[in-house]
Amino acid sequence: MTTIRATCPSCGDVRLKASDVVVRVCANDNKGSYCFRCPSCGLRVTKSADSRIVDLLASSGVKMDVWHLPAELWEARPTGAPVSYDDLLDFHLMLQDDSWFEQLADRIADVEK
Repeated sequence: MTTIRATCPSCGDVRLKASDVVVRVCANDNKGSYCFRCPSCGLRVTKSADSRIVDLLASSGVKMDVWHLPAELWEARPTGAPVSYDDLLDFHLMLQDDSWFEQLADRIADVEK
């Protein structure tokens, strides 16, 4: 069985089994990290890992988790002025009326014209 040596910020060097470690790699930018729970103090530790460390851990039998950045990052950003405190207060006051949805729909229709 492979023994992996890592460092806990509280306990210092610790020895782990491959099943105690998870490697995470972002599919979009290939940045990697690994995480483990310290066997001494139970602290959850996460550290960044370059491709060499990722390859070494993966070849040692460590589970690899590939993830993707959220799709919202690639969406077009809304245009227009940022929401102000006055806008928020106006919206709050609008919600006090039972016809708030119609009022909001009318304002949106006016903006789209």
